[in-house]
Amino acid sequence: MPRYDGIRWLGAILAFLVVAAGSASAAHADLKLCNHMSYVIEAAIGIDDKAATATRGWFRIDPAACRVVLQGTLTADRILLSARALGVYGSSPIPQNGSDALCVAPDDFVIAAARQCRAGQTAAPFTQITPSTADDGNLVAYLAEDSDYNDEQARLAGIQRLLVIAGYDAAPIDGVDGPKTQAALAAFLKSRGLPPDSVQSPNFFATMIDAVQAPSSTGLTWCNDTPHKVMAAVATDDGKTVISRGWYRIDPGKCLHPDVTGQPKQIFSFAEAVDADNRTIKLKDKPLNWGGTKELCTRESKFEINDQGDCSARGLASSGFAAVDMSSGGKTLRFAMP
Repeated sequence: MPRYDGIRWLGAILAFLVVAAGSASAAHADLKLCNHMSYVIEAAIGIDDKAATATRGWFRIDPAACRVVLQGTLTADRILLSARALGVYGSSPIPQNGSDALCVAPDDFVIAAARQCRAGQTAAPFTQITPSTADDGNLVAYLAEDSDYNDEQARLAGIQRLLVIAGYDAAPIDGVDGPKTQAALAAFLKSRGLPPDSVQSPNFFATMIDAVQAPSSTGLTWCNDTPHKVMAAVATDDGKTVISRGWYRIDPGKCLHPDVTGQPKQIFSFAEAVDADNRTIKLKDKPLNWGGTKELCTRESKFEINDQGDCSARGLASSGFAAVDMSSGGKTLRFAMP
């Protein structure tokens, strides 16, 4: 059964841009995280002090924004960090391997003994960081991706990425402004009845995320009407090649638009409900899933597969996908309890 390991990681190459600033054991300053990525992320902090290890999270940070995650005098042998992209971004391209497995919870949490997980907690990988000292005397660590954006580029790339997910043509996602990006942004603002200056609002990313988590009249939309987390995969057929891609996380009560580009001749969908440990939920010994008869290749973690022949011989799994009728221009699939 799929474990969806890749979904726990950031949807980009996650690098911690840190500069040695002396020992963290006697730092009399706040610690803040700055997001230079094109994703809205959630971060958790681990404090390793002698025999005790505590964790706290999740701190939501928009692209080009910073957030204080620890205040005042910090006494610790090590500072550790774990981060994840919001579920609206779907599968994460490259996982990040952390050196420590510490306990986290799905929502906001403070865990005093973070090396022995209790009910409702799961182990997540944390990476040790050494923050640098900012001009104001506080400690800072930067989260960056492979593109190495500055603040302005990260913010624009973050907007481009959410526009694409919402069904607007703002590609490529490169942090470079131009007529294509401006046209897509103008169309989004008009559809939401928002003035042009709302783009500069500190809540603009929240507005965009709400938009991509609501049903849409264009493209494919998945909506999770169950009390469980749902992991979904999509496949497209352009007449020559069938490409399957997943996994996309859809939280309870939320909707998500998979990033289907172009105009494929056929779209297929598969989804299943999973528990907190990403194990398939079963009802009366049957997996709780939503699919069909089209067998396509998948794998346990993040995947994009363009060869659908003999999945098992290549070490891949297969799942039964359902064909989606897109003739009306938009389709919403609702996942509900039987």
